[in-house]
Order: sequence, then C-alpha cells, then structure tokens
Amino acid sequence: MKPAPFRYHRARSAEDATRLLSELGDEAKVIAGGQSLVAMMNYRLARPAHLVDIGGLRTLDHLHTDADGALRIGALTTHHTVETAPPDVLEPGFGVLRRAMGWIGHLPIRTRGTVGGSLAHADATAEWCLLAVALGAEIVAEGPRGSRRIRAEDFFFGYYTSALDPDELLVEIVFPRPAPHAALTEFAERRGDFALVAAAVDLDVAGGAVHGGRVALGGVAPAPVRVPEAEAVLAGGGTFAECAAAAAEASDPPGDAAGGPEYRRHLIRTLVRRACEEAMAL
Repeated sequence: MKPAPFRYHRARSAEDATRLLSELGDEAKVIAGGQSLVAMMNYRLARPAHLVDIGGLRTLDHLHTDADGALRIGALTTHHTVETAPPDVLEPGFGVLRRAMGWIGHLPIRTRGTVGGSLAHADATAEWCLLAVALGAEIVAEGPRGSRRIRAEDFFFGYYTSALDPDELLVEIVFPRPAPHAALTEFAERRGDFALVAAAVDLDVAGGAVHGGRVALGGVAPAPVRVPEAEAVLAGGGTFAECAAAAAEASDPPGDAAGGPEYRRHLIRTLVRRACEEAMAL
C-alpha cells in the first residue's frame, strides 16, 4: 500500500511547527518517529494533506529530573532512550517507566517511536498513555496562544482523540512526583502486539503496608481510565485480590474477535492483582 498524496513541511523550531499547523489547518498532521502515522497512511486510514516534520527539533529530546523531583521527558525522546537511561535518572522513583518500555512493540519500533508521538496518537492501549494517567502526569502543549499544561486524565478524550488543538504541538510530559511502588503489566496475543488489556498501579506504601494508590486500565474503554472503585479498596485496607475484583466489576470492556467482555474482565482481575504484587515487591 502507498499513502495518498501529501505535501511535506520541515519545521525549524517548535514555534515554526505551530505556525505551520495554524496556517495549514485540520488537514495537517505532525510526524516525528512515524511508527503509528506512517502505517495508518499506508493503509489509507489516515490521509493528511500536509505533514509537518518535527524530527529535527533536538530541543524536544531530553530526559531529566528537576530539583523538586519531577521528571521531564521531551516529546522527541524515544522509547529506547527511556529504556536505556542511566540509573541515576530513573531509579528508584521512576523505574516503572524503564520496565514498561519492554512492552512496546519490538526494538526497531522503540528506537524510532517517540514518547510525544505515542501520547498525541492517544491509543487507549498505549503504554505511555496509561502511564501518564496512572502516575498523574501533565502534558505540556505549545501553540499560537502560548503554552499550557494539561492533566493526563483530562487529555485523552476517546479513540485517537486528545485535548490538543489542531494548531498545538505536544512538547513535553511531566511526571510530578516519584512513584517507587508502581508497575505496569498487560496481555497481548503475541509479544509486541497491541494489548487486549493493560493495567498500571501506583501504590502508596509506608511502613511495609499499603495505604492507598492509583489504579488505571487500558484497552477497556475509548481512553485509558482510572478505577476509583479499586482505589477505594486499597485505601480501605483491602487485599490485592479484592482490588482486582473491584476493578473488573466496575469495568464495562468491549467485546470483539479477540474476546468478549467477560474474558476481558478476567484479564483485568489477573493483571491488576499482578501489577499490585509487582509494585509491592519493589
């Protein structure tokens, strides 16, 4: 398959990219690593009239921790960069990000795919989207009206739809606090495939006991979602099995050729409990 005709534009800066997006309108798409967009264009599931290439904007390729403990990741940082980051950058507070990278496709995809591209693509099963919601991240967007920070829970609207305006560029994701007891796990029919269900947890652990936490699911709704019913079980001193059961009971997952709703609820119970156990063991 070949993509439909399009015009190519190479942005020289973030400001140049937003100017182009503003001028070109809804018919323009941003391309970075191209691991999702190019495949969709080749199958003609996406037919942008214009591509704005931001691949040369090195200022958007960074990974560092602020003095206040927040982790900042530039939009053009690749999955593999996170996977191979020095221990002093991610450990121990953000080790979940390194571990989660192993679930993303295969090595060639991780070396080209970018953090910002995954978030902007807004796939409900994508690991970065789920991590952003589970860890309370903020998305930084720049546009003609300036810069704004968007909570991850407010960023994802539905299938491949986000809060980004057509003339805005996603430039950074910020994880505001360490999450030393966090874990992500998922199930796919084959390693590297899109997950049928994914679960991420961030436990609040003190004195060897769980006092609460965040539970988020991917693949069970049009966007990654938190599960307050499961979080209430953790806050109330319930077991991981009870937390997992509450997550499954509160979910209304879709059914398709890969499995029906009850099968996905079984996966939720298994994966949430597994993620809790992994997080507690850290």
